[in-house]
Amino acid sequence: KRSGVIFVLPPRRRGFFVVYCREDYELDVLCLEENKTLKRLAVGLLAHVDAGKTTLAEALLYRTGSIKSQGRVDHGDTAMDYNELERARGITIFASQAPMRYGDLSMTLLDTPGHVDFSAETERILQVLDYAVLVISGLDGVQAHTRTLWKLLGHYHVPTVIFVTKMDLARHSREALLADLSRSLSDRVLDFGASQRDDEALAMCREEALETYLERGAIPDEMIARMIAAREVFPCLFGSGLKLDGIDELLGLMARFFLCPDRPRVFGARVFKITHDAQGNRLTHVKLTGGTLRVREPIAYNELEEKVSQIRIYTGGKYVAVDQAEAGDVCALIGLSQAQNGQGLGIEASGSAPVLEPVMVYRIQPPVGVDPRLLLPQLKKLEAEDPQLHLSWDARLQQIQVGLMGAVQGEILKAMVQDRFDTQITLDQGRVLYKETIETTTEGVGHYEPLRHYAEVHLILEPGKRGSGLVFASKCSEDLLDRNWQRLILTHLAEKQHLGVLIGAPITDLKITLAAGRAHQKHTEGGDFRQATYRAVRQGLMQARSRLLEPWYNFRLEVPTEQVGRAITDIRARSGSFETPEELGGMSLIRGRGPVAALNDYAMEVAAYSRGRGRFFCEPGGYDLCHNEQAVIEAAAYDPEADLDNSPDSVFCAHGAGFVVKWDQVFANMHLESVLAKPKEAALPRVNRRNLRIDEKELQAILEREFGPIRRPVYSAPARRAEEKPAPAPLPERPQTKYLVVDGYNVIFAWDDLAALAQTDLEQAREQLMDILANYTAFTRTETILVFDAYRVKGNVGQRFDHNGLHVVYTRENETGDMYIEKLCHDIGKNEQVRIITSDGLIQLSAVRSGVLRMSAAEFGKEIDAIYGDIAQFLQSLHSQRLGSVGDNLRAKEDGHGI
Repeated sequence: KRSGVIFVLPPRRRGFFVVYCREDYELDVLCLEENKTLKRLAVGLLAHVDAGKTTLAEALLYRTGSIKSQGRVDHGDTAMDYNELERARGITIFASQAPMRYGDLSMTLLDTPGHVDFSAETERILQVLDYAVLVISGLDGVQAHTRTLWKLLGHYHVPTVIFVTKMDLARHSREALLADLSRSLSDRVLDFGASQRDDEALAMCREEALETYLERGAIPDEMIARMIAAREVFPCLFGSGLKLDGIDELLGLMARFFLCPDRPRVFGARVFKITHDAQGNRLTHVKLTGGTLRVREPIAYNELEEKVSQIRIYTGGKYVAVDQAEAGDVCALIGLSQAQNGQGLGIEASGSAPVLEPVMVYRIQPPVGVDPRLLLPQLKKLEAEDPQLHLSWDARLQQIQVGLMGAVQGEILKAMVQDRFDTQITLDQGRVLYKETIETTTEGVGHYEPLRHYAEVHLILEPGKRGSGLVFASKCSEDLLDRNWQRLILTHLAEKQHLGVLIGAPITDLKITLAAGRAHQKHTEGGDFRQATYRAVRQGLMQARSRLLEPWYNFRLEVPTEQVGRAITDIRARSGSFETPEELGGMSLIRGRGPVAALNDYAMEVAAYSRGRGRFFCEPGGYDLCHNEQAVIEAAAYDPEADLDNSPDSVFCAHGAGFVVKWDQVFANMHLESVLAKPKEAALPRVNRRNLRIDEKELQAILEREFGPIRRPVYSAPARRAEEKPAPAPLPERPQTKYLVVDGYNVIFAWDDLAALAQTDLEQAREQLMDILANYTAFTRTETILVFDAYRVKGNVGQRFDHNGLHVVYTRENETGDMYIEKLCHDIGKNEQVRIITSDGLIQLSAVRSGVLRMSAAEFGKEIDAIYGDIAQFLQSLHSQRLGSVGDNLRAKEDGHGI
């Protein structure tokens, strides 16, 4: 009986605690209270390749009792590197996780790839970390990729602890390594060893801490914890993961200074990885940022609502299924079919665009006999897992292209395709992944108005700062365009990789602002604004002054002092720039920038001419102006107007049909006013029709061949009323005849009254349609050709006759109405007065190819109704004239003058 006392023994072997409950205190009550105070954190391990990161992860898991034995990378039995590719190569390729418990800390340890080719995977993990441990090798110190990781940690505001491992093999002292860290990373990297911590230096990192130190002579743990969380100080520890040296010290620092952030009670999560298990289940890896998630609970996202069928907690390649996950936990979900990397769920916002991007693009060559278009959907599954692959289909070259960080990633990609899809692919040598931007502000206009569709979009394209990417905004008034349409346009801007007009490379460093737009209350659909938006971007790019960008490296070159001249000459020859060389005791350090295309293989050349003494370190330096822009453009030979998938032209509507207007003629046809200054010269739209006229005799011969001698209708339309304005005189020198080709059965079954009649008596429906068209023909002076499909009638030789001035055609056996109409349009379709009446998509397509106008059966029905209204007025006027003439004769007869 130990009343009121709880004894906790510090961890001695494998991190176990021994707890004695006080009298009358139930054990399960103690566990519940202790569970409420757990600090659930996601802690990441980051390092340059071969720095000892995975070995440190094994040591942490072993000391906390999460694994029974400590694995080794060289033995291929580590818990975190469970993939066969990882064990074969001895490097971390895929990020993995494992839960561990220490004191009141419930941590998920996330082991990230260290090789620069897989840094995109590491960057995705950074977005869900609460804390990070940056691992430095005591043998090599701070390396090139270490600096990149340090910048990424700062970009994502991740509090960081530094652990220098391999101290049992280190060539440098503890003080020398700390000085290197302070010089290369931050002067706020402080030694937090038990007997090494310098509170005076710690106090200089925050004014409040300095005041507290001067008053008390020490800084409380709570304040130090807040300083670490705010990235105002970076604790540093030294040890060896393989020898378990300094591991307890690191775990103690975590338990003592790591803070659990305040998390909302409402569900929120961030997706950081997509994988598939051996059974093909899609796994959505998330970190819960708020609330609780239970199995079978629905999650709403992307206008979907899907239930979570399983929640898994992974340790390397093994997992345990649980009923629920709490805020701070990292788990994998089954049931979300369309969630993407970086996406926010619940109240969590989606992540920002990645900082690291591939700088090389490779062509994927499938095996002989395999269609690359069939392979592309399979590769898209890999892109869902790693969005930085940037898979694309080049329709012009008929090939699959992929963006990669380097050759090692290419080797892994080939191995994964072989393993997952049993397909052996090859990659070419690769080329630099260029981008495009603009230097002038311009207005892009996109108009999309085929029949019964409508959308117009005006965008302002402005050059942005280098490295800013694409920024989208709207300043369009909601009085001009509803908010839901504006949101849709902004979505379309963000959903596609827009291509430039110099070599067809992706655009970047632009601000695109929605300035104006117009929708039709009846005819506008969502897809219309997609077309108008894409065309507006391209039309704006065609007007602007575009520039080509290429990836650049920030480099550090260490060479013997006597070879500085050779190094400077090489850098200048490769279009690079550099700072004044620094002396480092017999060696010289040169810092600078240079294009990736020129520096890609320079490291091997440095090693050769310096006989292994020189070292060349590179890290991504973003995109900058291309050093050989004109040569790249000429080699690409890209024609932006020939790229039909990214057209800068617009589609307008006239006479019931859509027609294409070239990009430089859009300003003369757009329906809204320009939001910027109009071009000085705006030519009228030019409709691209082939052979607009044919000879009158040729047209007459074609029609007489089909229908015999043409008899003109004896009836004509009434003369225009006096109050109407006279029609302008026709421009052509000869009168032009209008021709109408009607798909008979298509019209019958498109008009409700004729369709109902055809159900009982098809012959009567045909007769009624012929009467209607005969009246239309006589009143409008139109040569009308009514075509009925009779290709299924055995032995039918076809029939042609006139019905009250209407030309009627029954096709022969094995000749469809579509075939006949297409042939007729090919013969007479060069005349702009020919129209086809049908709702058949294939016939309408053939009409477009023949250059004739087309109208749907429903639209033609409205025209018939209007014509019949005119006929009724005409007959009424004739009737009135006849009554008036009879009355005049009667009055004259009464006067003795009647006839």
